Amino acid sequence: MRKTSAVLASLSLAVLALTGCTAAAPDGGVACDRGAGSNEIRDAVTVEGDVGSTPDVSVFSPLHLKETAFADTTVGDGRKILDNAQALVVELSIFSGETGKQVYSTSYDESKGQVSTADYWATQSPGLESVFECATEGSRIVAALTPEDFGANNLEGFGLAADDNAVFVIDVVDVFLSRAEGSLQFNDAKGMPTVVRAPDGTPGVIIPDSAAPTEQVVQTLIKGDGDEVEAGQIPLLNVMAVGWDDKKVINSTWGQGPTGDLSTSAPTVAEALIGETVGSQILVVTPAGDAGPAVAYVVDILGAVTAPTQ
Repeated sequence: MRKTSAVLASLSLAVLALTGCTAAAPDGGVACDRGAGSNEIRDAVTVEGDVGSTPDVSVFSPLHLKETAFADTTVGDGRKILDNAQALVVELSIFSGETGKQVYSTSYDESKGQVSTADYWATQSPGLESVFECATEGSRIVAALTPEDFGANNLEGFGLAADDNAVFVIDVVDVFLSRAEGSLQFNDAKGMPTVVRAPDGTPGVIIPDSAAPTEQVVQTLIKGDGDEVEAGQIPLLNVMAVGWDDKKVINSTWGQGPTGDLSTSAPTVAEALIGETVGSQILVVTPAGDAGPAVAYVVDILGAVTAPTQ
């Protein structure tokens, strides 16, 4: 995987807020079969160029499909999209099926890439939800969406006719982890929370009946083998926070998409992640103080990116 320079998209995603619940993921035991894709769309669109670079696209227009269709013109060998809330970096172009003309394109600039999720793209255009399922990093996808699946507002916004098909060329440039992956670590400190995990990686935090520690405690529960998180980077994190005294979940990103930063809501936790490796799961217990009661944070480090250039 390339070293991505990207930032969490502000696209109306709700992923920066620590709210939500869990969601089942295929890596928890559900099959993830991409399928062969549509020969009809392969025959209708030709694409040349490397994945991640501006493609040379020809649409054999007019293209009129009664059902949304997609196919992988390049199949990448990178990480698979297992969860609609999984962090991604994609580059894409949109064309009119009627005229073959391009109506939209992302920057195709690594330094300006934005991190999004499949859920985000589905909110922008419902037909895209199935397009991302089980796709792999390094893939190039060609898709044609019916007017209904593209959305009437999108058709109008891009200047397309009400009966036009929207043709997408989508490059899946980066796919980040959906959960911590690595070696389980042994911790023998007494009086610390116990963390259990659902098949999809969602943690359950069991708070002991003993008093909370009076100083911040950091434990590595899973040691990932990725790069270390550097100061100044934006970490991609799944976070669950549980109150020590009431043993209730305060907030969680699981099922919602990763948060990009804890520096405002939990600055000492954010500092504790510097130097930890991608793929790790870190337990941080913050003591009670002026900022509030003691809290146990379980943090999965899914990736780390740098801020984009302007």
